[in-house]
Amino acid sequence: MNVGILTGGGDCPGLNAVIRAVVKKGFQYGYEFTGIKNGWKGLVEPSTVKLTKDAVSGILPLGGTILGTSRTNPMKSARDAEAVIRNINELKLDAVICIGGDDTLGVAAKLYSKGIKTIGVPKTIDNDLSGTDFTFGFDTAVSIVTWALDRLHSTTEAHQRVMVVEVMGRHAGWIAVYGGIAGGADVILIPEKPFDIDEVCGHVKKRKAAGKNFSLVVAAEGAVPRETGGMITKDRETDAFGHVKLGGIGEFLAREIEKKTGFESRHVVLGHLQRGGTPTAYDRVLATRYGLRAIELVHEGKFGRMVALQGNKIVDITLEEATSKLKTVDMEMFKAAQVFFG
Repeated sequence: MNVGILTGGGDCPGLNAVIRAVVKKGFQYGYEFTGIKNGWKGLVEPSTVKLTKDAVSGILPLGGTILGTSRTNPMKSARDAEAVIRNINELKLDAVICIGGDDTLGVAAKLYSKGIKTIGVPKTIDNDLSGTDFTFGFDTAVSIVTWALDRLHSTTEAHQRVMVVEVMGRHAGWIAVYGGIAGGADVILIPEKPFDIDEVCGHVKKRKAAGKNFSLVVAAEGAVPRETGGMITKDRETDAFGHVKLGGIGEFLAREIEKKTGFESRHVVLGHLQRGGTPTAYDRVLATRYGLRAIELVHEGKFGRMVALQGNKIVDITLEEATSKLKTVDMEMFKAAQVFFG
């Protein structure tokens, strides 16, 4: 059996751990592996590499992906969709393991409905895929946010400023909540709950009145100010999946807080730092477990499914279920974070 492997969408720590696990386990079944370069783009315009034991040796701790990635959406045009199916057949791929987030796995689900044997592995630092408790990459991203907040805490306190830290999270604020709690943020803003800028300023003033001359505000990039009624964007251009480029909520908040409170304010955008570099031990183990189960599903002939973590067990659910809706922040978790506001 010849199994294709691709990594699509934004990169994140742990991708190489999945590839390694799939190939190492698959060789025990006597399978061959074809690495598809640069996500779905490598099937629209065929670009592949043979994955051998040597090719996956030593890649466990590496960030990024040895296969490359892209945000190519082959379902955007009938011609590209047809090219993907044709090239899968011409490459004689018996199955394709797709490692990605909602967009990548959405394509995998559509291809499965057209007769292509696909398996999904949930990858996103945003932790917003349904049916799984955690996606790999999330723990590493939260660790980076926590690391940054620890360091920003001391310089913010020294200068007696307000520091707004913009983190990733388009429609789900998991990184902001977990990172904010772990890093001792004084205010956390998430896409799921539009915020009032005066209320944010109230928390900052409350700390000032209590003798705390500094504040750390964590804002997911998709956080929505009530006064604007929508997310802050860089421009109106969209990517292949129709997403606008977010960014600017940190700058907006710092400017508004300083204007309304008179307190010196700054902003920091953590950006791609959150998804770069070596994965944490947790993400290495989770990604490995996902990879092992993915190739087992191929061996069992169970296609159109995504591996998932539920409790401490690796299970599998349908790709349709996994991509039917985004998993947003549990409000009970957000209420726990609110205890420490101000």
